[in-house]
Amino acid sequence: MSSIVTVSQLRSQTSTAALLVDVRSGTEFASGHIPGAVNIPMDQIEARLEDLGSNLDLPLVLICQSGKRARMTADLIEPCQRQIGVLEGGTKAWIQAGLPVVASVKTRWSLERQVRLGAGLLVLAGALLALTVNPLWIFLCGFIGLGLTFAGLTDLCAMGIILEKMPWNRQSRCPTDSAHAERSEMRA
Repeated sequence: MSSIVTVSQLRSQTSTAALLVDVRSGTEFASGHIPGAVNIPMDQIEARLEDLGSNLDLPLVLICQSGKRARMTADLIEPCQRQIGVLEGGTKAWIQAGLPVVASVKTRWSLERQVRLGAGLLVLAGALLALTVNPLWIFLCGFIGLGLTFAGLTDLCAMGIILEKMPWNRQSRCPTDSAHAERSEMRA
C-alpha cells in the first residue's frame, strides 16, 4: 500500500532520503518540477522500472500535478517496489507552499491538453455548423472522433504531431557562447 507524503515531510527529507519521480508528461515536467525529481511519465513507468535503480531500500516518492496520476502510478508499480509514497497535492501543493521549482521552458499547456482543447473545439464547431449552416458539417465531428479513436489504438496522434510543431511548443533558442562572444566583439 502506498503512503501519502505531505509537502512538509518531503521538504524536511534530505535529497538522498528518497527518489523523487515526476510522472507527468515531459512538457509538464519542463514547465516546472520539484528540484531533484526525475521525469518518468506515467505511461512509461512500467517499461522503465529499471531506471528507478536497484536499491529497494530507498523510498520512492511519486509526484504529479495534483496527486491523482501519482496514486494511479503507485497502484501500477506497487507489486514491484516496497516503499512507495505519493506527494499529497502534487506539484501544485509544493508551489502553493512557496517552495522552489525548476523550470526549463516557459509555462505552457501540455500537449495532451492542447489536443483535448483542439478536438473539443473542432467537434463543437462541426456540430454548430451542422445545425446552422449545412448538415454535412457533421462529418467533421465524425472525422475528429475517428482521429481520436485511431490515436487511442495506435498511440499516434496526428493533431498532437501538428501541435508539437507550432511555435508556442518549440524550445527557445538561446545564443551559444561563441555566437554571443562574436556579437560582443562586433559592438566593441
